[in-house]
Amino acid sequence: MSLESEAVAPGDAKLPGTLPESLRAELVAFRRDLHMHPELGNQEFRTTAAIKARLEKAGLKPRVLTLGTGLICDIGDWDGGRPMLALRADIDALPIPDMKTECPYRSTVPDRAHACGHDVHTTVVLGAGLVLAEMHRQGRLPRPVRLLFQPAEEVLPGGAADAIECGALEGVGRIIAVHCDPRVDAGRIGLREGAITSACDRLEVALDGPGGHTARPHLTTDLVTAAARVVTDVPALVGRRVDTRAGLAITWGRIESGHAPNVIPQHAELSGTVRCLDLGAWRQAPDLVVAAIDEVANLHGAKSEINYVRGVPPVVNDPDVTELLREAMTARRGALSVEGTEQSLGGEDFSWYLEQVPGAMARLGVRPPGDRTVRDLHQGDFDADESAITVGVELFTAAALLDAAE
Repeated sequence: MSLESEAVAPGDAKLPGTLPESLRAELVAFRRDLHMHPELGNQEFRTTAAIKARLEKAGLKPRVLTLGTGLICDIGDWDGGRPMLALRADIDALPIPDMKTECPYRSTVPDRAHACGHDVHTTVVLGAGLVLAEMHRQGRLPRPVRLLFQPAEEVLPGGAADAIECGALEGVGRIIAVHCDPRVDAGRIGLREGAITSACDRLEVALDGPGGHTARPHLTTDLVTAAARVVTDVPALVGRRVDTRAGLAITWGRIESGHAPNVIPQHAELSGTVRCLDLGAWRQAPDLVVAAIDEVANLHGAKSEINYVRGVPPVVNDPDVTELLREAMTARRGALSVEGTEQSLGGEDFSWYLEQVPGAMARLGVRPPGDRTVRDLHQGDFDADESAITVGVELFTAAALLDAAE
């Protein structure tokens, strides 16, 4: 693999030139293989083995996490001096069917699909690692870089916390990542300082009380009414106890109770999500939500049992690392290749790394230029313009070299 330098960045950091066609083709093939063999969180054994084999072929020494899936791989030897930059990818898929009926590389696993772009994220970090490994072999990599392939991003509270416990951040001073965005054209990235995603928690509520005949509700706990009041009143109540700018929102996805029209049931179940734009309000959310549910349930004579499952805090991009990504993308693709992006209400466990070290996530454009079809993630027909892989590799390699030059 030959890498000719075509650009010089501030600080005389040499940036690699255009990726060789052979490497581009290999990375597309690698991504398609992952796409055809999706694995759920903490079950990514084939995916981990494929990444490990390719890194070893490049002369590197990847280390599988003690979790059994996922791995880290250092390019260059860290001597305990200036901390490394980490490039993170998530490697798991989703439990939904692949609906791309005419796609030659559609999922071969029933009810499993890479419908969030993790196969692209993984391939981008792998490709960047191969480029940086070759530069290290040539003596052109000024500072070690860590590749982090993380399992179970889609499993609350996310595999990032487990990866941290396995030592993924030891020796790391900064961390960067990308996430596919079907609303951004391939060849471009979206950046934002500060919060770029939201906090996301899961909420499960059980209500109980003596049931009875619908002719005599006064002798029962009218549990269906109690559940309905929890659904409607709790979000409004919580919304009046935090600054409205925090964007704390409770949205119910399931309510279940009863089996007959003339029987007041003894049990009801509700589940939903709690999302929040603001980190401070997210830290208060469990106490506020639990208190509000108890108040409404008690008002209607129902006993409540609440399981508040902590998810992830918002991803809060560090200004300096965000600027590093901007400079890297501009150096490779020009200033027009970077656009602003809004904070989304989606959650991402990359946020757990940012609780420990500064970092930033960029939105990687995967929409074919000119295509204005409205698409979203977590859909069975999701796919990516594969030219985005090259863009992501260029972004990460340039960022690693610019970071070393600072």
